[in-house]
Parts: sequence; C-alpha cells; structure tokens
Amino acid sequence: MEGFELIATGLWSIVPPILALALALITKEVYSSLTIGVFTGMIIYQFTLNGAGGEQLIASFTMVPQMMAEQIAGNGALLLFLALLGALTVVIATAGGSRAYAEWVTTRVKSARAASVLTAMLGIIIFVDDYFNCLTVGAVMRPVTDKFRVSHEKLAWIIDSTAAPVCIIAPVSSWAVAVGGYMGEDGFNTFVASIPYNFYALLTIFFVFFMLFLGKDFGPMAAAQDEADGRIPAEGSALEAVSLARIADKAQVDLEGAPNIPTVVTEEGDIDDAASGAIEEYKGLNISERGTIWDLVVPILVLIVFSILGMMYMGGFFSGVDFATAVGENPVMGLCIGACVALVCTAIMFLPRKLMNLGGFVEAMSEGVRSMIGAIMILVLAWSLGGCCRYLLGTGEFVSGFLNGLGIGLDFLPAVIFLVAAFIGFSMGTSWGTIALILPIIIGVFDAADPLFLVAVGSALAGAVYGDHISPISDTTILSSAGAKCNHLRHVATQIPYATLVMVVCFIGYLVAGFTKSPWISLALGVVLIVVAVLVLAKMEAAKKAASKTAAE
Repeated sequence: MEGFELIATGLWSIVPPILALALALITKEVYSSLTIGVFTGMIIYQFTLNGAGGEQLIASFTMVPQMMAEQIAGNGALLLFLALLGALTVVIATAGGSRAYAEWVTTRVKSARAASVLTAMLGIIIFVDDYFNCLTVGAVMRPVTDKFRVSHEKLAWIIDSTAAPVCIIAPVSSWAVAVGGYMGEDGFNTFVASIPYNFYALLTIFFVFFMLFLGKDFGPMAAAQDEADGRIPAEGSALEAVSLARIADKAQVDLEGAPNIPTVVTEEGDIDDAASGAIEEYKGLNISERGTIWDLVVPILVLIVFSILGMMYMGGFFSGVDFATAVGENPVMGLCIGACVALVCTAIMFLPRKLMNLGGFVEAMSEGVRSMIGAIMILVLAWSLGGCCRYLLGTGEFVSGFLNGLGIGLDFLPAVIFLVAAFIGFSMGTSWGTIALILPIIIGVFDAADPLFLVAVGSALAGAVYGDHISPISDTTILSSAGAKCNHLRHVATQIPYATLVMVVCFIGYLVAGFTKSPWISLALGVVLIVVAVLVLAKMEAAKKAASKTAAE
C-alpha cells in the first residue's frame, strides 16, 4: 500500500486484532473498539520502525485516517454497491413491494420452520456474491420471519451461514476465480477438485437445514428465540452477557446506525404489522398500498441478471475471455452495474403507475443510502484494522511462520492448517486475505500430485471461512447483521456456538482425511457427529428450561 511498509513485529502483530476483539466483547461498542485497535497497530508500527517517542505517537495518530482513506479508495466500488443496494431496498419497500411479498408468501408459509427453510433456500440460490446475498435475503425475508416470530439473531445466522459457505463451494462465483488465482496455473480446476474437502462449508449447509427441520435451538440462540417468542430467557443465560438496551426503546440507535425496531411483531397473524415492522425504520416515507409482488420480484431478478451480465462485461467476456475468468475479474463493479440497472427499472415500473412521485423516489433512495451508513462505517474500520495487520505488522506472516515451525507429521498438517487459517481469519476478519496467505505455504509444502495437497487446500479454505464466519470484524458478519436488522454483537454471540460445533466436527474430519486421503469418510462421519451432538444439546437445553420453570414455580 502506498505510504506503508511491511515490517516484522513478531508477537506484537497479533495484539491489535486481539485487543479490538476483546474491547468489542467487553464494551459491546464496535466503533471505538475497532478504532482503538487500528491506533494501537499504528503505535506498534511506528515504535518498531522508528523507536518510542512523542513524534512517533503523533505520526501513529495521523496514520489512522491515512489507512482509512486507503481502504475507502481501494474498496470504493463495494461501498458504492452497498449504497445502491440500500437505495434499491428502500425504493422497493416504499412502492409496497415488501408488503405485497409478505402477504403472498404468508399465504403459502404456515410455520416458522417453513419461513426459516425458505430463507435458507433463498440464501443458497443467491450464490454469485456473499455481500449481495447477506443484504438481499435479509431485506426480502425479514417481514416473513418476523410474522412467525423468528428472532433476528436466528435470521442473521441463517443469512450468514448461507453466504460465504455457499460462495466458497460455488464454481461460478467471484470466490472461485479469486481462490483459483491464488493457486496459479490450473488453479481454478484445483479449486473445483478441492470442493469435497471443504468440510466446513458443506457441513455448515447441512447443519443449517438439519437445525431448521428439527426446530430446536440451544445455547444463546435458544435464549434469543425465547425472547422473540415473548418469554424471558433463563437467568444467567449466555445471551444476557451481550444484551444491550431493550429493543423496545424506539429512540435508541443500534450498532448499525438505524433506529431500533421490534424484534418481532406484537400481534401474531397480522400481515400488515409484519410488513410495516420491517420498514418502520424508514419513518416519514409514504408506503404505497397498491404495490404488487412483481414490484419486488422483477427488480431483484433484474439485479441478479444484470449483475452477472455486468461481471461478464467488466471481465471481457464479450471480447473473448472465458466466462469463469470474466466473472471473477471485477465482480463488485458488475454488481454496481446491476444495481444501477435495477434502480432504473424501478423508476420505469413505479413512476408511471404513480406508486410514488419523482420526489418520493429520490427521497427513498436517499433514505436507503443513509440506512447503510452504520454498516459502511464498521466496514471501513474493519478494513483498516485488517490492512494494518496485513500491510504493516505482518500478522499473517507471523502466524504462517509459526505453522512452518511446527515439527509434526504431514498427515496431521491439514488439521493444523485448518486451525491456523481459522485463527488468522478470525483475527483479520477476512476469508480472502487468509486464503491468500495460507495457500502459498501449502503449495510450497505439498506437491500437486500428493494426495494430501487437496486435503490441505480444502482445510485452508474451510478454516478461513470459519474464522471469517465468527469474527466480529468480518464484512459478511457485519452485513448479515445489517440485513437481518440484528444487533451486531448479539449476532456474533449467538452464532459462535453453532459455528464452533461444526468447526470441532471438521477438525476431527481433517484428522481422519489426513490419513485416509479421502473426503467421503470424513463427510459421512461429520454428518453423524452433527446429528448426535445436536440431539444431545437440544435435549440438554430442554432439560435446562424444564428445571428453570420448575424452580420458578
């Protein structure tokens, strides 16, 4: 990065991310925790490079906005897409499309289980990009899940668990080409061959659907669901450790920067309340009563189709570049093109039918951009902390060097790589950055013809996704919270036990795969272990609730 120099700071390199994470969990305030983490990283950088002193401290302070500006410049297209998608979401809601969709789906969805499963299926269908997935699924399904009292924490978990885990195993996605590019020549084919070894992604998808069909929860998620159902969580529950002020306080502003809305609607079965609850944050806008389901479906279809066409165009597909390479060349700009076309489409659909006038259309767009400011702020700070670790302090190189120094047999190495990739992904909040650091090591350790090579590649991708999945500074974690309108730290706290259960099963799977050199035994074992673990934990949760109820009586 311009103006920055990568140096080796040793053990100090992991202090900023750990400090930021600790402060976020202790204070339950994300903005200041990330800012302190970035500033601490700059102090370590300056003191290591130039020695301790007042001048170096001042330089550290001035480097914070410099790093933020670098990250904004480098991710400008993504920020533009977030703003455009926020604008599109509010325009659709203002036209009455969200209300009409809620009414249409509710006539066909009769239970919370069906609503949750439909949400997960929509998450899998939108596989092109995880950012698009997180925000779109939440905006579309939140009115429906609210009606059936599915907690916003559970909705955020479903969104998050069908975003990156789906994208990382989809051959036609921006992720596929990016990962293939890290592996050099024939990298895309290597990526495809490694898909069966990505145990975390595959087993997470299985875990989501199994939990939804079972209809049971455990740990902090059970407490969150009890709260959504109008019951008081058990005293001392894990959810209490991260609870902020009551959501009923409409005047308070949450971590995403938008006015709080009720976690669930107060009158079950009232479709109008469900729809209005989902768009209550856009107070002052006139919601059309004449919108139809097509006012939601058509713009989203246009967004998907033209996003893919935009990726193809930006990647040179129409100039002879193959499809897979073109889609991965500049996917975010393709998404921006799709969002712009979708906004034009909504104007053509809504204005002549007088669902809104031109002033209302512009006002809705402005409100949509404003609604994304909170998520954008956290993203910029998270990117800045990741950039500090990646481009200044050498956090990844330190952890990677520790991995290379481990004196253990190669059969155990995929399991070790999985854990190290998870730690790096958790610390830096990025799957792609973690993968870019770990894959060159794997290529250096294993020959491409070695059966362990694909196992190691799969373990690196799986660990990176898990670490990213549970990291409070991960962009997909942040966007999942924003899409579900869930308090960010509550989402992290409720998701970690679920994701970590799958992670433990995957670790066992990589120990087995290291010796068998086959994915199928590990996957079958993983499915069995998940089923048994969930049934046992659900039974323990039920016993805990029964004991709590008995004690209360």
